[in-house]
Amino acid sequence: VQLVELGGGSVQAGGSLRLSCAYSGFTYINYCMGWFRQAPGKEREGVAAIVSDHYTTYVDPVKGRFTISKDSAKNTLYLQMNSLKPEDTGVYYCAATHSFYKFMVLDPVSYNYWGQGTQVTVSS
Repeated sequence: VQLVELGGGSVQAGGSLRLSCAYSGFTYINYCMGWFRQAPGKEREGVAAIVSDHYTTYVDPVKGRFTISKDSAKNTLYLQMNSLKPEDTGVYYCAATHSFYKFMVLDPVSYNYWGQGTQVTVSS
């Protein structure tokens, strides 16, 4: 399984970015994919997750601003980030898992496949 993130960068507060994650080698029918972020000196936290192309969930600070989606035909996961804030700064990772509990899809321990991460910097 390979996950490759693209689309990070620097933006001013209030701006937008779209992250992409190209995935391959994942043959499970029922699986979950998610976006996580890690700020300097902080633990990695779940941002958004999508289960079987239908169920989506978000951490409270990004609700209404971020949208997770997946194009299964292109094997690509997306994270559209609008109204960005300085506190959104961090390294963003995409991840995938085929063994999970629905109530834990924002917990990094649920995931066993990870991308290399992409930096997102939001300046005030």
